[in-house]
Amino acid sequence: MTYIQTLKPLWDKFIGYTSTISPLVDLGVRLWVANVFYTSGLTKIQTWSSTLSLFENEYAVPLLPPELAAYLGTAAEISLPIFIALGLITRPAAIALFLFNIVAATSYPDVSALGIKDHQVWGLLMLVTIVHGPGKLSLDHWLKTKFFK
Repeated sequence: MTYIQTLKPLWDKFIGYTSTISPLVDLGVRLWVANVFYTSGLTKIQTWSSTLSLFENEYAVPLLPPELAAYLGTAAEISLPIFIALGLITRPAAIALFLFNIVAATSYPDVSALGIKDHQVWGLLMLVTIVHGPGKLSLDHWLKTKFFK
């Protein structure tokens, strides 16, 4: 028996275990990213005058007037995470939030190195969701199996 033949059953078991927990990992990734952005959106609507002030004086959102950027940014942070958490139209929502994340990271001139790393991690997690999909614990998966067999 060769070394590879000896390891193959162990490898197959490992792959079986990772396949079993994969839906939970997908859900965890979606919920983590959704929580980060949703919480930020809630903070913005709790102190709207401060939010408007930040968009007028701190954030340098390109091409948009500050008030419109504040409304659109807050709407994105409130609505997109809900779709991602539920796993509904997940890939389009993750693409939109990925792009929003880039704008957020580049429009604030005083973001720290740690803040940039946070945005990079969130962007990477959204890329995983975009490329891999929402997983089996999602409304997208349920709808696909129920209506698009």
